[in-house]
Amino acid sequence: MTLRRLLRILLAFVAALALSLAWPVPVGAATTMHWGAVPAPGGFARALTPRDWDFPADFGAHPAYQTEWWYYTGNLETAEGRPFGYQFTIFRQALRPPSATASAPAADPASLGEPSSWRTPQIYSAHFTVSDIAAGDFLQEERFGRGALGLAGAEADPYAVWLNDWRIAAAGPGRVRLQASTDAMAIDLTLRQSRPPVLQGRDGLSRKGSEPGNASHYYSLVQQPTEGSLTVAGRTHAVQGVSWKDHEFSTSALSPGTVGWDWFSAQFEDGSALMLYDLRREDGGREPFSGGRWIHGAEELELGPQEYGLEITDTWRSPHSGARYPAAWTLSIPRLDLRLEVTPQMADQELATTSATYWEGALRYAGRRGEQTLRGVGYGELTGYADRLDSLRGG
Repeated sequence: MTLRRLLRILLAFVAALALSLAWPVPVGAATTMHWGAVPAPGGFARALTPRDWDFPADFGAHPAYQTEWWYYTGNLETAEGRPFGYQFTIFRQALRPPSATASAPAADPASLGEPSSWRTPQIYSAHFTVSDIAAGDFLQEERFGRGALGLAGAEADPYAVWLNDWRIAAAGPGRVRLQASTDAMAIDLTLRQSRPPVLQGRDGLSRKGSEPGNASHYYSLVQQPTEGSLTVAGRTHAVQGVSWKDHEFSTSALSPGTVGWDWFSAQFEDGSALMLYDLRREDGGREPFSGGRWIHGAEELELGPQEYGLEITDTWRSPHSGARYPAAWTLSIPRLDLRLEVTPQMADQELATTSATYWEGALRYAGRRGEQTLRGVGYGELTGYADRLDSLRGG
C-alpha cells in the first residue's frame, strides 16, 4: 500500500467519523473524503449467487453488504412541452460489517470518550441534479450524513430512504414520493409502479468481473408514470413524465484495468425499455461482463456483450474537467432488429462529486425496431473519462 493511499484511507475515516449533521457540499469544493478509499474488511456479505428476492422487503436496506444505492432518474416536461431531467440518488456506505459492530468492545472513555448515540458505522450520501434543458443549465448538489439519530437511513415497511430533508418514501400502494430541495432547485414528485421489478443480470445477480463476489444484486423499476412539481430559477413548474429506479447492493470493486463504464437506460413511447452497460478496459475494449436487458410487456431478454453494438459518433470536451466524453452513439441490437441514434438532450451534464467526476444526464433515443418507429427518453452515466474508477469500491 502506498503512503498516498494510506493517507486517503485515514482521511476518509476521519471525515466520516467527524460527520455530525447532513450538509451540502458546494460544487467543485476541495475535499479528501473518497468513498472508494474506505477499505473492504472481511465480514461483509458478497454477491456470489442469485438471491431469493422478497418484495417489498428488498426495497429497504441490506446492511450485510458494504455498499448500496437507491437511484432515481426521470425525463419530465411541462404542459407546454418544456423538458427537464432529474437524478436523485441516496447511497449507503458501511465502515465495518454488522458482525464487527455487534462484537465491538465498549468504548474506552480514555480514548474515545463516553459511548454516544451519534456513533454509527453507516454513512449516507446523496446526489441531486436537475437538467434545465431549455435554459441549458445543469444544477447539482451533494450531501452527507450519518445513519444515526434519524438523520439518515432506510426502511422497508413503510418504504423510506432519507438524508435529512431529502426523502424517498411510500405514498400509498405502488406509489413513491421523491422530495429534495436546495436554494437553486427542488423536486416534489410522485412515481407510480407500473410493472413488477426487473431483475438485472441472472435473476438479479449482475456480475462486474471474473473475481468471486465481484457482482451486485440489482433490480430496476421501469416506465414509472411521474407527476408533480419541479422548481428552478425561483419558478415552480407542474411536470409529468416517466422515471426509472435502480437499486443495487454489493461488496465489490471493479477488476484491475477496468477504468469505468457507460450505462444507459431507455424508456420508449410504446412502453418498452432497455438497460445497457459497457464496462470499459484501459485499452478501450469491452469487458466480457458487459450487457443489458430488453423489456417489452411480458418479454424480457438478457443481452450479452456480443449482442449489441455501440458506435460513438460524436464527442464533447468538458470546459470544467477537460475530459472528453462520447456525445452521440449509434446503438444496434441485431437480435431485436433494432437500430437507434442516441443523443444527449444537452451537452454539459457533468457531475463533480467528492469521489469522482463523471457525466450523467438526460438522453434522447430515435430509430426503428424492424419496421416500427421507436422513440424514447432516458439517462446515461459515463464514468472513467475524468477519473479512473478501477480503484473505487462499489457495485
